[in-house]
Parts: sequence; C-alpha cells; structure tokens
Amino acid sequence: MTIFKNSLITLGLAVLGFSAVFVISVLVFMNSLYYEINITSLRDTARALMTAIGNDRVKELFLAHDDNNPAEIIFPLNITDAYRLTLIAPSGFVLWDSYVTERLVNHIDREEVAAALEGREGSSRRDSITTGMRRIYYAIPVFGNNGNVTGVFRLSFSIPEFVRRVSSIIIPFIIFICLFIAAAFWAIVMYSRSLSSSLGRLVSIAQASANVVSDPEAIDHVAPEFRSLERALRAMTVELNLRFEQAKAEGSRFAAILDGMSDAVFAMDNALRLHLVNPKARALFNLEDSDINSMTLLEATHSTELVETARKAITASSPLETELVFYSGPGGSKHEQQFQVYASTLENGGVILVLKEVTQLVRLERIRKDFVSNVSHELRTPIQLIKGFSETLHDTVYSDRENTAQIIHFIEIIRKNAGNMENLVSDLLNLANLENAGLGSYDMKEQNVSFIIEEAVSSMELQAKVKQIEIVAEYPEGLTAVLYSPFIVQGLINLIDNSIKYSPPNSKIWVSAAKSDEDIVFQVRDTGIGIPPEHLERIFERFYRVDRARSREAGGTGLGLSIVRHIALLHKGTTEVESRAGEGSVFRIRIPQSAVSQPAANQS
Repeated sequence: MTIFKNSLITLGLAVLGFSAVFVISVLVFMNSLYYEINITSLRDTARALMTAIGNDRVKELFLAHDDNNPAEIIFPLNITDAYRLTLIAPSGFVLWDSYVTERLVNHIDREEVAAALEGREGSSRRDSITTGMRRIYYAIPVFGNNGNVTGVFRLSFSIPEFVRRVSSIIIPFIIFICLFIAAAFWAIVMYSRSLSSSLGRLVSIAQASANVVSDPEAIDHVAPEFRSLERALRAMTVELNLRFEQAKAEGSRFAAILDGMSDAVFAMDNALRLHLVNPKARALFNLEDSDINSMTLLEATHSTELVETARKAITASSPLETELVFYSGPGGSKHEQQFQVYASTLENGGVILVLKEVTQLVRLERIRKDFVSNVSHELRTPIQLIKGFSETLHDTVYSDRENTAQIIHFIEIIRKNAGNMENLVSDLLNLANLENAGLGSYDMKEQNVSFIIEEAVSSMELQAKVKQIEIVAEYPEGLTAVLYSPFIVQGLINLIDNSIKYSPPNSKIWVSAAKSDEDIVFQVRDTGIGIPPEHLERIFERFYRVDRARSREAGGTGLGLSIVRHIALLHKGTTEVESRAGEGSVFRIRIPQSAVSQPAANQS
C-alpha cells in the first residue's frame, strides 16, 4: 500500500538522520571529554610541580629577574621532554622556558596568561607558534608578599588530535552503524508487509461495506488485535448501514412534514445563507424555480425586518418571537399579510425562521373588538332611555294609589336591570378601549401615589357608607410612580367596588400603596366572604364569576377584575390575589418602576 511505502521511506530517513545525529553527538561529546580530561591532568601536574619546587622558591625566581637584563635562572628540578614549563613576568616577558632557550615573543596576549595575571588559574589549547604542535596550557598565578601577582607559572604538553586517537575505531563504528540501519530497514519492511496485509483487508471491508461483511473472517497470519478490529469494523459497518437507513427514513419523514406545513420555514447559517426552504416559504416569496443554496435571506425575501430578526436571534443565542407585516400585489399595498415570526438558533450554528400567517386571526380579533365596541355604543342609548323613563315612572306613580306597590316593584326591577346593563356596557367599553390602545398612546407622567389613592377612595365613599363600611387609605408620603393615573384609579375603584359588594356591613377595607424593590404595589384588602382556592387561577378572566347568582344580585358584570388585569398589563405589570373562603381577600396591582422615592409611611 502506498501509505506504508511512504511510511517506510520516512521511517528509514528518520533512522538514518537519528543515527547521524547520534554519531556526531557522541563524537562531539568524546572530543570535549578528551580535552577536559587532559586539562584536568595537566592542572594536577602543574600544582604538584609547583608544590615540589616550593612557593617561596618560585617567588624568588620572579623577584630576581630584570626584563632588560634577565638573570640566569637555574631551575631546581629537571623537566621531562613531555612537559614544557614557562615562567612569565607580569609584563608578559618570558623569563625562562624549558623547551626554548632563545628569546621568545611577549606572552601577555595568551589566554591562560591573561587569566593568571588577573589572579586566577587559566587554561587553553592551541597550536604553539614556537613548537608548531597542538598543545594544552595551564597557568597558575604566583603572588608576592604584598598580594600582587609577581609572575605566571605555566605548564604545557603536546597531545595528538582527537581524530587521530579514534581513527582506529572509526571504520568499525561506521560498519556497525550501517549494519544497524540495514537491520532496521529489514525489520520495517517485514513489519510493514504484515501491517499492510491486515489493514488491507480492513480497508476492503470499509470500501465494500455490506458485501464484504458476509465474507468469512481472516484466520491465518493475522494478529489477534487486527482480528478483534476486523470484528469491530464488521459490527460497526452493520450498525452504520442500519443508522443510514434510519436517517434516510427520518429525512423522508422530515421532508414530508416540511412539505405539509402551513407555516413558512427558512434554515440558514450564521451568515444568513439559506440551506433549507420548505414549499410554503417558496410559494410565499415566489422561489419555486430558484436555487436557494446560492441565495441569502435578504435576496430570497427582500425583507430587512426578517434579516434583522434572524440577526437578533443569533446575537441573543435564544429564541425570539415577533410580528411582521408583508404586502403583496402591484404597488406593494394590494394585499396585507400578517405573520407571527419565530426565530431560534441551531445547535451546530445557524438560525431557523418559522413564519405563521395570522392574518385571519388578526382580522377576526379586530372584528370581535369592533363588535364589542359597536354593540356597547348601540346599547348605551336605549339603556339610558329605559333607565330614565323608569325613574320618571317611579317618581310619578304615587299619584295612582291603586296597584302602587306592584307598579313600584316592576319599576324597581326595570331600573335595577337597566343599571346592570349600563354597568356591563360601560365595562365592555372600558375593556375595548384597553385592548385597542397600547400604553404608548397615553401620557405617562410621574404621579404622587397619594392623589391616586385618595381619588379612588373618595369615589367609593358614598357606596361604602350605604353598608357602613370604612375605607382606610395607607401610603408613604411623597411616594411617586410613573404611570397613567386614570387607569390606575379605575383599577382601584373596581377592586374597592368588589370588596364593598362582598364584605359584611360594619367592616373595613384597606387601600394601600408601597414600594417593593423596583415595583410600586397597589393593594386592596378586605374581610369579606373570600374566594375558594379552586377559583383563584381564573378569577381575572372576563365574565368569570365565583357565585353567578350572588354576583348578579350584587350587580356585578364579571368584567371588573378583567379590566384590572388589562390595566396592569398595559403598564407591563401583573395582578395578584390572596384569599381564603370566609377570611377575606387581598388584591394587588404590581407596576414596574425604574426610580421612585419612598420616605416614611403615613396613614389617613
């Protein structure tokens, strides 16, 4: 196999290179060690020789000389021919040399001499100019009585080059290295043949897939590890074939689901290049014959809003939901389509957009709101007329003494039901106004909370006095909140009205406001009949009544708490309720605030 041929060449070159580096490294190390050992031996000899002569005697030899007219030095010991002893003055002048008798050049520039003149021992190796031979030198400084260097005691001897010393073993060493490389190559070739045979079968299984899976397993000349690997590869091939069929079936099901979806689906990478578009999306943006793989989202939809939504989802790395409007037809205004757009990032990168058309739902919701508004306006006039005439009849009926009690009873029924219908129409109109307009349509101002509570309480005081109920207002002095006060007043009035209707006579109702973290919390608490726990989750639904008969008797419309909830939602707030049957109820409106002040509390 080609891979093993290449590996063989690479491995052979690696072995050759390693061998060369190894041989060179060994030779360099041995050369360094060779000179180091000789210098150490020369150092020990020089020190021993100087000790044998005597430090005082050597010092006298240097003190008795004169550079211009040197005295004859009689050395006390005989120096063998192997060593050369040289006495050098501080000026570099050679006083005496055991090898040369004539005058020598100044030695002050010699490496070992310069070191000795600085007061430390020094060594070097070089070819001697005087003798013409490779020598190693070792110099020892000689100190006078005052501690200054009075001369240099230098010993040297000739040594053969390292190459000459090892020349006798170089050829056998090279032969050994060549034999080693040849043996390594032979081992590599044998191993690569065995490896190629085993792996070749595995490659065949991988290439032929299921056709070879049914073949008998290899028995001879195959290592146990490769036999185990072959079994694992066969099992893996069977598993991959099974998974491939499953993935193919899943892909078919996924494609069928996408094709049958009524929602438009776009899938793209982080650069917003499309790689999946379902038929609904193709039909929506006229992409039936287009190659979407070469298009971006902007090129396919021509919608900067969709592009911005996809980019926000990628930046936030979390699902995003919004509503968009598209126009189709000549001039871009013939047909309006509204969509709920859901954007979500993919695990492996990218984003998916799902467009659900809600044009019909929006139209029906608009019709519903218009119906409520129109019906409320249409009912208001006849209801007011019925109520007005019933009150007129009530005031004039006393002139006819016959059947007066029965007529008064009928008139009271008419007036009561007309009042209930008027309240229902009023609540329907309030609810329609809250649903049709967002909070941005109103002037949000920073209001003093005390004025809001006092206005709501004063509006309900007359109704509370009829049942002899006391309303207690509690709030911090100077507490302010950014809100639309008419809505909050209306919400508090609805809650107080509810408490009055379902509280016993001679009881109390507490209306309060306080700051909680970054929220303003308005609260109405009573000691009335309370609400059973199974009704608490649905209490803010429109037309939901805990006790329908009692609610109608009390004149309730079933819309008061729903209006309170819409007021809270318009302020991006929430409504809360706590209640137990027979123990009273606590209703709260929680309004988020960015900054409010809260001095000490006051009660009025």
